Amino acid sequence: MTLFWILCALLLIVAALFLVLPLWRASANGNDVLRDTANLEILRDQSVEMENDLRNGLLTQEAYEQGKRELQARLLDEVQAQGGASALAHHPARKLAVVLAILLPVFAIPLYLTIGKPQALSPQEEPALAAGFGTLRSEVAIQELEKKMERLPENPDGWLLLARSYVELERYDDAVRCYANLVKLVPNEAQLWADYADARAMTNNQSLLGEPTKFLDKAVALDANNASARALSGSAAMERGDYAAAVTHWQKLLELLPPDYPGAEMIQQGLAQAKEFLSMQPGGKQKLARIEAERKAGGSSQAQSADPAMAISGKVTLAPALAASVSPDDTVFILARAAEGPKMPLAVLRKQVKDLPLEFTLDDSMAMQPQLKLSGFDRVVVVARVSKSGSPMGQPGDLEGSVENLKPGAKHIDLQINSLVK
Repeated sequence: MTLFWILCALLLIVAALFLVLPLWRASANGNDVLRDTANLEILRDQSVEMENDLRNGLLTQEAYEQGKRELQARLLDEVQAQGGASALAHHPARKLAVVLAILLPVFAIPLYLTIGKPQALSPQEEPALAAGFGTLRSEVAIQELEKKMERLPENPDGWLLLARSYVELERYDDAVRCYANLVKLVPNEAQLWADYADARAMTNNQSLLGEPTKFLDKAVALDANNASARALSGSAAMERGDYAAAVTHWQKLLELLPPDYPGAEMIQQGLAQAKEFLSMQPGGKQKLARIEAERKAGGSSQAQSADPAMAISGKVTLAPALAASVSPDDTVFILARAAEGPKMPLAVLRKQVKDLPLEFTLDDSMAMQPQLKLSGFDRVVVVARVSKSGSPMGQPGDLEGSVENLKPGAKHIDLQINSLVK
């Protein structure tokens, strides 16, 4: 930092010399020469005039000598008066040179401190990135990023860096605030919702129940193969006593992880405990056997076991009044969810606006989780939604329509998209 200011001082001196020296030299070489030349010309003119008067008899020799002495004395007085006065009083260019030499550093230094960034030269204030995690550990760097996000709130990368930094520092309330802003900007990233759920749980007495579970459901809905979402969803299921869901999530997690994953043994222990608790519940062994059979079948058993009699079918149309507010490539989700119980879709069909009007069928082969099937609930709600974000979860600005209180197996459903999600 000291070296930087020394260099700045040297540059200021060089700049001042470039400005001052030409003005000073011009003044010295110009004004002094002109003044001396003028004085010499006056002396010559008056001497010539006196000599002419002497020749023409207008002056006596004594008067000529007296006048010459007076002329020489007057010239000597003028030269002494000019030499005793301040040189600056007779040289405007030199005045300007002195003023510029003073004003240059006076204005340059405050200007740099205002629009420059001197703290960038301080090693102790440089943003310190935690290895491999992309976080800031310097309090100064975090405060600077906070100020930046106040000016640029639409920057998702900044919110992500800030959120992860707060988690690293165990400032979970601040991390939750950052993730809340982030998922508004990037609503379709499963990993963000999983991280959001994790941070929210730390502010919820380290519990995944409530809002964290909702965030995890959204993460799994966006990406069923997200390892973080599966791991946390299994923990949330264990916490609420839904051991079947825990088994499903953790079995899927083990399939996603490499065989040499360091934490695989701990996950297997948790899975074994979930299976043990499930087998102790009424009908738990049958559920466990069904989950295991579906896992071994690689999901194909879902399609094979889909009972056509339990499928819901109908037609989806778009209200003419809303046709101008959608694009042909906008995503359309047709889904069924339980009228009472979990909000996770039981069956989902994805299409586009250009496919409307559309004949649809929803059945157990479209289940997002093996234990949550259309045929397993007495009453369901069928929703058709035009998603502007591409997410199956409703967002403000989406268009949708629904038919409620349907029994599995309902046919010829007339479903119209006719309302705006607020």
